[in-house]
Amino acid sequence: MQVLEKTSIRVLIVDDHELFMTGLSSVLQREPGLTVIGQATNKTEALSAAALRPDIILLDLDLGKENSLEFLPELLTIGDGARVIAVTGVPDPELHLRAVRLGAMGVVLKIESSAFLIKAIRKVYSGEVWLNNSLVSTVMTELLHANTSKKVDPEAEKIASLTEREHEVIALLAEGRRNKQIGEQLFISEKTVRHYLTSIFEKLGVTDRLALMIYAYKYGLAKLSAPAPHPTDSTRTSPK
Repeated sequence: MQVLEKTSIRVLIVDDHELFMTGLSSVLQREPGLTVIGQATNKTEALSAAALRPDIILLDLDLGKENSLEFLPELLTIGDGARVIAVTGVPDPELHLRAVRLGAMGVVLKIESSAFLIKAIRKVYSGEVWLNNSLVSTVMTELLHANTSKKVDPEAEKIASLTEREHEVIALLAEGRRNKQIGEQLFISEKTVRHYLTSIFEKLGVTDRLALMIYAYKYGLAKLSAPAPHPTDSTRTSPK
């Protein structure tokens, strides 16, 4: 396992193909603002490196003799704040969905360009999720229909605490608007939008924009719209 000092976005690469990992590490190290702090080829090395508290973990879903999904939750616990991007050569939506269910905030296929992966790293680091629209739609639908017997009443007090302006921010966010667009629509600054989002997150008990979107759809704060038709498009969400 190779370890480097902290600089900007700290990245840990977990992949059982050393040639691929070495090449990817070289590409990332040349990118301004990114530093590869560790490389791991198996579960033991990955969990050990996660203790270094990387910002981003690039996790191959198939480590040969090991299935990384089996230790993904433990990896997140040890990483304590690290965000996982699943990097896989397997175009299996169900596999990708399992990774998201277990806490991955992004999925990137190995056939994508290095520039695509670097953009995903930066977006996920900033708090966004990096998933194609089809996968986001599946996750939302699954959560919308989960626990249907559960009463909404426990959330009523949280929702009642929202201000009219916070409702407006949620509605615009659910339409896919970015902070700048929300600010322009409501004639407020991006900084003010971030303050509203922080308040909304605290009131509703959610941690990021994707969770807020799902919450809004589930409890009627926004209407669920159809996903974009292009299969290669990606949906990104950010709390900042």
